[in-house]
Amino acid sequence: MRRLRLLILAGAIGVAGCTATNPFVTAPLPADTGVKDAGPRVAICYNVLKTPPEKIQELAQAQCLGKTTAERVDTDYRVDNCPLLTPGRATFVCNPAK
Repeated sequence: MRRLRLLILAGAIGVAGCTATNPFVTAPLPADTGVKDAGPRVAICYNVLKTPPEKIQELAQAQCLGKTTAERVDTDYRVDNCPLLTPGRATFVCNPAK
């Protein structure tokens, strides 16, 4: 019985590890004092070594609603915002389409 539990635990850790470096939506950086964004902000946590810039842009664009375009305005690498395996956080503003 103990062996079965260990096997199940190892399998769960293995499955979780496969998705641990996938990019995901998170809370964006706030705008600087006095800065007025043209639209809402969205942010993506990502692995700086594994995630191509096109994928980050695609995920951000999917978060922008209506006829808007995701424009990258900042990037930070603080692990208090994103986990250790995905420490990059790209912040975008959803600007109205031109």
